Amino acid sequence: MRALQPLLRRKLRRRGLQEPGYLMNMPERFGLYDGLSPEPGRIWVHAVSLGETRAAAILIEALRAVGPDMRLLLTHSTATGWAQGQSLLRPGDAQAWLPWDTPEATRRFLQHHRPRLGILMETEVWPVLVQACVQVRVPLALANARLNDQSLRSGLRWLLLSRPAYRGLSAVWAQSPEDAARLGQLGATVEAVLGNLKFDVQPQPDALALAQVWRQPWHHQGLPCPVVMLASTREGEEAMWLQALMAKADRLAAFRAAGVVWLLVPRHPQRFDEVHDLLAAQGLSVVRRSNWDWGQPRPVHADKVQVWLGDSLGEMPVYFQSADMALLGGSFMPLGGQNLIEAAAFGCPVIMGPHTFNFAEAAQNAQQAGAAVRVSDVDSALDQVLAWLRQPAELAIARQKGLDLVAQSRGAAKRYAQAIAGLL
Repeated sequence: MRALQPLLRRKLRRRGLQEPGYLMNMPERFGLYDGLSPEPGRIWVHAVSLGETRAAAILIEALRAVGPDMRLLLTHSTATGWAQGQSLLRPGDAQAWLPWDTPEATRRFLQHHRPRLGILMETEVWPVLVQACVQVRVPLALANARLNDQSLRSGLRWLLLSRPAYRGLSAVWAQSPEDAARLGQLGATVEAVLGNLKFDVQPQPDALALAQVWRQPWHHQGLPCPVVMLASTREGEEAMWLQALMAKADRLAAFRAAGVVWLLVPRHPQRFDEVHDLLAAQGLSVVRRSNWDWGQPRPVHADKVQVWLGDSLGEMPVYFQSADMALLGGSFMPLGGQNLIEAAAFGCPVIMGPHTFNFAEAAQNAQQAGAAVRVSDVDSALDQVLAWLRQPAELAIARQKGLDLVAQSRGAAKRYAQAIAGLL
């Protein structure tokens, strides 16, 4: 790990060319700090990236309800996680990078911040960090814990590292019994199965109002345009969608006749320009979120494929509430998919591909509940889009099934907050 530090610095500088956030406070990545240490005693929550930060937001709100005077230390590993996390801070809170997992960096991190308790979100367990917390007696818990089969196989191959790391955690609270069983194979002592925090996401009135503003100008033959979202797409999936879209003239004509607007939201912000150029090169009519002209009428023409490009961060709730249905990014290539709970919570039925191993339980539950449909490829996904457009009653049923699924599964945030209070 020490020997790899120069490579990490090079990687951070390269990523920083596309996402400047990676260049911010870079010494913190190596446990180097200027000035006096911050006030000790904060509750430390580590949310590695964007998805974990959204889950952490739900947990932090529940923790503040239990202890209104709680002071927070929020750490991340990615620029998108950091950007999302800034909205969660209050006066007296702090935000930092989690350092590279070497004994020196983790020791300096703990000496500098002196947290009262650490909470790792979902999957982020680092051997040296766990060992350092044990040595300085900082309780370290894993909340909303999940572990898929692929990660289990990797952990079993590196059991000399993974088993002491999981055994060193003060508490582990799993999302599901299946996750608990897999975590147990790596040595974790799972205190309880408390559910998935993301089911506790709540639609915000301002997000719904903004979604309505976005949709209002778009009309086709006097009716609101149907909006089909490609949610959190990964590299290669936009090209797959374009190829499938153009492959069948009769289906493309049907989409145009219905006035369909496609909403593409790439997973990673460094790809926004790349995706825009790909769409523009195909002659599509592309409007970027970053320069939308609010309130201006936008007639949809039958000879053009209309695309919104969602090139912003932190607005997924608005995007889901703007869409009539969504294709799940990361599931049409062997990348494991994305979490579809947020889509269900905002009444957006999901069409997912064959690869959802990162969120297998959520995908299976949504499919069984009727809130999601699984297809074999992008071509079949477009057929399903057309079927739902032609059968709006079936689409409405899927939307309600998603809302019902989320409503039945809420309550995890309160359970996690009570468990953490007990650990304190």
